[in-house]
Amino acid sequence: MPLYKRVDGQEQPHWPLGPFKIRLPFVHYRWELPEMIQGFFMFVVGLAMIPLLQTYLGMPYEAALAFTFIAGIGYILPGLLGVPLVPGWITPAIPVVLLYLKGFEPGPEAIKAMFALQIEVTLIFLFLGITRLGSKLVNAIPNSLKSGVIIGAGVAALMGELKVGGRIDTTPISIIIGSLVSAYVLFSLSFKNVIQNNPFAKQIANFGLVTGMIIAIFVGWAVGEYPLPDIQMGITQPDFALMWNYLVFANGLPSYDVFLLAIPTALIAYVIAFGDIIIGFTLVKRVDHIRQDEKIEENVDRVHLVTAIRNGLHAFFAPWPGLSGPLFTAVHATVAERYAMGKKSMESIYSGGGTFWISGMIALFMLPLVTFFKPVLPIALSLTLILTAYICILVGMEQLKNSTERGVAGIVAITLSMPDPKSTLYAVVIGLILYFLLERPKLLGKHDGENSILDSEENSKEKTAS
Repeated sequence: MPLYKRVDGQEQPHWPLGPFKIRLPFVHYRWELPEMIQGFFMFVVGLAMIPLLQTYLGMPYEAALAFTFIAGIGYILPGLLGVPLVPGWITPAIPVVLLYLKGFEPGPEAIKAMFALQIEVTLIFLFLGITRLGSKLVNAIPNSLKSGVIIGAGVAALMGELKVGGRIDTTPISIIIGSLVSAYVLFSLSFKNVIQNNPFAKQIANFGLVTGMIIAIFVGWAVGEYPLPDIQMGITQPDFALMWNYLVFANGLPSYDVFLLAIPTALIAYVIAFGDIIIGFTLVKRVDHIRQDEKIEENVDRVHLVTAIRNGLHAFFAPWPGLSGPLFTAVHATVAERYAMGKKSMESIYSGGGTFWISGMIALFMLPLVTFFKPVLPIALSLTLILTAYICILVGMEQLKNSTERGVAGIVAITLSMPDPKSTLYAVVIGLILYFLLERPKLLGKHDGENSILDSEENSKEKTAS
């Protein structure tokens, strides 16, 4: 039981610290066993960044493993500082970041480029968090451009897996089966009906992505797509001394032109991340009314500030192609669903998210677990990217309101997904040009909301059908 107990209907106990609210396990919230078990499996998603670190930043496994410990500290910070969202990467932005990194030689050049990008993401979140301008900026971005970026990021993620020499090409059976199982558990309407009458299915749903990942791993071993693990006993010992050679302190600061080249990717990453913030709080609102015993604070500014701290930590001590994002969608959705079951199932929204990532950090020190998952790290990354692609395309399409927006978004998405390091810049420029040329009734002056001929015809058909 925690040291402090929540007054019914009030916020979870905390220690105030400026704009933050400190919460510790066993002091301010109880330890949740289901989230601990899930953390011992899903920590492997953090390890899945290691292949990208090796490929795009040119570092050895031992140094990349040390980077994951820095990431582990960052995952803990939101729950510690008063954010009710389970954090993760800016996952839909990964393909865009990789396109950007392809313009640099793996090694010192790529490390400098990644530092430039991540420090710019840090400054964007910090500035918008302090000034509280985040929502105003995103609302000012044309809907077609935002949706096109989200859809394009999803397409790029999927194409990266489907391309010749990609992970689906080299290990098709395990990844395809794992993706189908994960998609069925997370998104299937028929499975949701099964959950209502089957307690075992409900338990499977509670663990989200874990089921598909475990099945994919054992299928991969069974068909010989991945080698069996060399399980070692003991405590993980990351090589922090070697890690130092892959930081900006040892390689120097990037040049001015690298900072300029990183700006479009940084802006796109922020737009995607803000969408994650909206999704995260939407999931909380869906269950908040069920739990009258706890008041959950929705503070977007605090999310911005904590995300800025995490990205700054990465920029200097562990440049991270996944960036630091406000939401691990699949896990946060699972936590929210369990939270809705009542106080006996989960004491607080903070106890669920806090327990999950603290358990994930503990798992990093457990050498048997790390060595068990080491041969199959690409599976975790592939499943994450494939499911993210589905969600990006789904959410991006839902946000488009008319045929003109859909056309502009489609062009932006195709441009963004092209295998060119400057495709992000081209996509933004093309999207803005098309917005002013096609969507606005007047090139200059206030937008009066009139529709194009195609949109008017579409609306007429909808009215006739209704």
